Amino acid sequence: MAKKHTITTIKAAKNKEKLVMVTAYDALFAKLFAPYVDMILVGDSLNMIFAGSPDTLSATMEQMIYHTQAVCAGAPESFIVFDMPYGSYTNKKSALKNAIRVYKETTADAIKLEGGTEKASIIEHLVENGIAVMGHIGLQPQSVRSEGGYKVVRDAKKLLQDAKALEKAGVFAIVLEGTEAHIAKEVAKSVDIPVIGIGAGVDVDGQVLVWSDMLGFFEDFKPKFVKKYLDGATLVKKAVSQYAKEVKEGKFPTKDYSY
Repeated sequence: MAKKHTITTIKAAKNKEKLVMVTAYDALFAKLFAPYVDMILVGDSLNMIFAGSPDTLSATMEQMIYHTQAVCAGAPESFIVFDMPYGSYTNKKSALKNAIRVYKETTADAIKLEGGTEKASIIEHLVENGIAVMGHIGLQPQSVRSEGGYKVVRDAKKLLQDAKALEKAGVFAIVLEGTEAHIAKEVAKSVDIPVIGIGAGVDVDGQVLVWSDMLGFFEDFKPKFVKKYLDGATLVKKAVSQYAKEVKEGKFPTKDYSY
């Protein structure tokens, strides 16, 4: 995008233009994505992609800060959102302490945390202390164990309550995950801030996807809501296979690739 977004311009996009967000975990991919997206999320999904963990729960502040520093270096003109890891915002004191650390140790523009009405008071405390907060309701990956797995959320009443509570608490936008499209549409209409969907249909204010899912690099499983825009894993395997073959056969490097 030509100009870096702020929370003001993001909020102003409501009902005017769809917002595009994608995850990134390093400088290389952040730089590649930056010209085409409105926001980059340094998601705790990196714990599964980079660390090979079965879920996001063991991600640490150190891990998230390291990757956010890299993303910020690669995309200095992008609006960067730091995904607060599990256990880093259990109460007002710890949430503010960790959010301040994010602002001091990275140039991230905002943080994101999961939870609805039960997290509203914590979010309000963060906002009152100068922290820009993006909410996350619906399917919440950090609650996967207590919920018994990844389940589509169909409780419209609860989702509407959560969205309104987070808006009142001061979030500038909300991620809505794993929700039936007709419910997501109502949630988006119920608040005056952007609702960014992931597995929540088209009638919201924007979309976010995990880069390794949308580019076809993550092969363990593919959620229904993910569209593969590239068969990345196949392309990489083919390239590395060709490289290995040429090395084994003594065909690489040729004179063109030698000093």
